Amino acid sequence: MTSILLAERVKDGAHVLVLGAGGGLELKVFAEMQAGWRFCGVDPSAEMLDLARRTLGPIASRVDLYEGYIDTAPVGPFDAATCLLTLHFLAEDERRRTLAEVHRRLKPGAPLVVAHHSFPQEGGEKAKWLARYVAFSVASGAPPANAESMVTAMSERLPALSPEQDAKLLRDAGFVDVAQFYMGFTFRGWVAYKA
Repeated sequence: MTSILLAERVKDGAHVLVLGAGGGLELKVFAEMQAGWRFCGVDPSAEMLDLARRTLGPIASRVDLYEGYIDTAPVGPFDAATCLLTLHFLAEDERRRTLAEVHRRLKPGAPLVVAHHSFPQEGGEKAKWLARYVAFSVASGAPPANAESMVTAMSERLPALSPEQDAKLLRDAGFVDVAQFYMGFTFRGWVAYKA
């Protein structure tokens, strides 16, 4: 989905920022789908970046990897950016700052695709969505006790925001045409563009 959304606006020769590059799986998918793109992957874990190098294999020559956070990333400007399964680890103020820094590194019109845990936080809605996530995890083969402890940890330690808050943070950072393209229980995904 992310590659398709980026390719709507990004052509051959594009330079794409991947924040939260992890073990390189998304970088590999992007690079295999778009042979003319180059990538800049940023992740705070040296071990994950080592795994990314191994995962990328021969296409690693098209990827520059940086250990750190958004401040470690080159200033660009980039043709597009992604931040998948990462922002939900950041408190609201740091998330706002990170999105503003991504925005600053993009060319005008460049797309940003983000996806992470984002679900209602008010009243019983939070518990309802977390229970649905547990049920899905168990139905997908996770042991019930593991799913329950994972959701307890998410509820207590993950600074998740509501979908409305997440969309507002994108707009506050300067992005326009913010649109949700994905929803799967506690996960949401948005595409937005630098004005």
